[in-house]
Amino acid sequence: MGLGRTGIWTAHFERVPWSEGKDLAVEIEELGYGAVWFPEAVGRDPFVAATLLLDATTTIAAATGIASIYARDPLAMKGAWHTIEAAFPERFVLGLGVSHQPMVEGLRATTYAPPVATMRAYLDGIDAALFLASPPSTPPRRVLAALGPRMLALAAERADGAHPYNVTPEHTKGAREVLGPGKLLAVEQKAVLTNDASEGRDVARAGLGVYLGLPNYVNNWKRLGFTDDDFGGGGSDRFLDAMVVSGDEAAIKARVDAHFAAGADHVCVQPLGTDPVSTWRELAPALTEKS
Repeated sequence: MGLGRTGIWTAHFERVPWSEGKDLAVEIEELGYGAVWFPEAVGRDPFVAATLLLDATTTIAAATGIASIYARDPLAMKGAWHTIEAAFPERFVLGLGVSHQPMVEGLRATTYAPPVATMRAYLDGIDAALFLASPPSTPPRRVLAALGPRMLALAAERADGAHPYNVTPEHTKGAREVLGPGKLLAVEQKAVLTNDASEGRDVARAGLGVYLGLPNYVNNWKRLGFTDDDFGGGGSDRFLDAMVVSGDEAAIKARVDAHFAAGADHVCVQPLGTDPVSTWRELAPALTEKS
């Protein structure tokens, strides 16, 4: 899908003025990363952010990781998706997800519905929605934020692939088995660049804290063999080490390679800590296709 082997998953663009973000986008492209993945929560609109990034660069792709189906009706989602694809052919991937009950009901004051059935109905709505503007010249691509087997199966049936988040190489192996061949499997991997194992776990604990309160992730971690004992106190060492790779460039590359060996097509690395930009720079020789 033109994402390259590795990309960056980041909310850092939310924290800087776009005048600075523009320069960062150009640098990420020059470093050799294939894509930038944007979240959607309580900051910038991910479609506007993707458009700004694509306009500032020439080859790198942008992807939403993820755009919430509760934020737009299918007609609006299709309009944004096809507009960007038409403007920047083969450089945008729409990542769609059901978000999380606390965010949907707390932030959006909307009822959270059964995830798989709701996503299926939403995809029906997108496919049926009118788009009467000049159409894209290239096929628009979409992937689903999928963790469990039912959502992965829906991604195989109704999308170009899946974007699992907060997962391990073991999950990647199972996801590939459900998706089958020919579907994009783009996984997110958190990383802390440090030689201090204690520091790495402290950063991992801080980075994972918000997710421990979200049932979609907790349920998936339990499917992977973790228990409530692993989630207490901000996370056991076993849990933290499985979810966040910390170490030097070789250690982080080894974890990324483990995802590829398990069936991933693309790994978007999310550096944790106070200075993700330095981490992008330091990891580029080990992770990008320019290495």
